Amino acid sequence: MRILVVNSNTTPSVTDRIGAAARAVASPGTEITAVSAPFGLPLIVTRADWLVAGPATLAALAAHRGDYDAAVIACFGDPGLDAAKELLEVPVLGISEAAFHAAAMLGRRFGVVSFTAALRPMFGECLAHHGLAARCAGFRMGPAFSGDPGTVAEDRLELLAGLCAESVDQDGAEAIILAGGPLAGLAPQLQPRVAVPLVDGTQAAVRLAEAMAGLMPRHPRPHRPRALTGFAPGVAALYAAR
Repeated sequence: MRILVVNSNTTPSVTDRIGAAARAVASPGTEITAVSAPFGLPLIVTRADWLVAGPATLAALAAHRGDYDAAVIACFGDPGLDAAKELLEVPVLGISEAAFHAAAMLGRRFGVVSFTAALRPMFGECLAHHGLAARCAGFRMGPAFSGDPGTVAEDRLELLAGLCAESVDQDGAEAIILAGGPLAGLAPQLQPRVAVPLVDGTQAAVRLAEAMAGLMPRHPRPHRPRALTGFAPGVAALYAAR
């Protein structure tokens, strides 16, 4: 099985840690290819960033079309996810989508922990979009961040540990999502210090993508062919006749 994992930002070190986290949980024989967005921003933080990241994510998925059996959008907020589900022939999952559903199965109420509160509006809207807002115990997030996205997990390790404790003790979370592509792979390191299950969105999405691809590849929804201009040829091909 081949799974493409797309980091929707342009920071190679974030892509590397996302790829490592994905490979750590992939089943034997599953091939993971992790790629960065071909254009865009080094870190997705605001709603505007999220909107820019959607076309960039779709471009990455289109550029590798035919080379994967399932895909994962490894950016919390899932930019471009609905378009990808509509246009591609294989299952596409977002890491927030996967994390929300996995956490909802691990506990009645789950908390969301991340490294900066700037992400909260986007995360809240994503949670509502996936229909699981009622299951969320609350958000615990750090202050403004302007450092290296590739090392934020280590730079803010103690802060994140404290936020997890607050999520359990003050919000009543029975599972916690470590939200954000730059936090990929951190859950195993933090888990011994947290009393409830920690969910890594990248790893949850990879395992669920394996299941979805193994059940049945999905098919794109029928659409009227249209000429898309100004985008990469691969994206334009998604709108062409099949």
